[in-house]
Amino acid sequence: MDGHHDEPRAQFKHMEEGTAEDWKIIGQAFGGFAKELPDRVITHLQLLEGDCGGFPVDRLTHCLQTATLAHRDGQDEEYVVCALLHDIGDTLGPYNHADVGAALLEPFVSEENHWMVKHHAIFQGYYFFEHLGLDPELREKYRDHPCFDRTVEFCAKYDAAAFDPEQETLPLSFFEPMLRRVMAKPKRSLYKNKLDADQQEQRQTA
Repeated sequence: MDGHHDEPRAQFKHMEEGTAEDWKIIGQAFGGFAKELPDRVITHLQLLEGDCGGFPVDRLTHCLQTATLAHRDGQDEEYVVCALLHDIGDTLGPYNHADVGAALLEPFVSEENHWMVKHHAIFQGYYFFEHLGLDPELREKYRDHPCFDRTVEFCAKYDAAAFDPEQETLPLSFFEPMLRRVMAKPKRSLYKNKLDADQQEQRQTA
């Protein structure tokens, strides 16, 4: 997509030609685009609705049930948002969906929660890999990792238990404010220092 045709644009054809003015334009456009990330995430999550893939419930319902279970069990907002988005990669990453979800969440969550989401596909295999000719004990290679028990618990209590058509399923609108708060500002990013400096400057000039 070409974006808005009337917005200012950089003039270079190769990055080596870029000027400070070019990158100022790009930086200003980035701010607005980044603020819309939660909207794009919600839109993409909604693509999972109606897609059952053979499972007892569709993929969106599974995500909502996983988040509902985590929320009802007293997990904090960041954890609940991880539960909500853990399978968002199913559409674009059917062969590595956990990696896709983890990459999306990485700037906004703790290292422990990022690791949990990134590895949940291996850990959930404990329940079904034997039926696919795979090793259900594959998770054991991470036995000594500090996040092993955390990820076992996530799969056992929330992920693996979220396929019940009769189970309580809070709507996406319930979780939307949590998602927006968690994604309001990155904790880790290549550009974090620049973002922090820009926000500080905005506060001083406000």
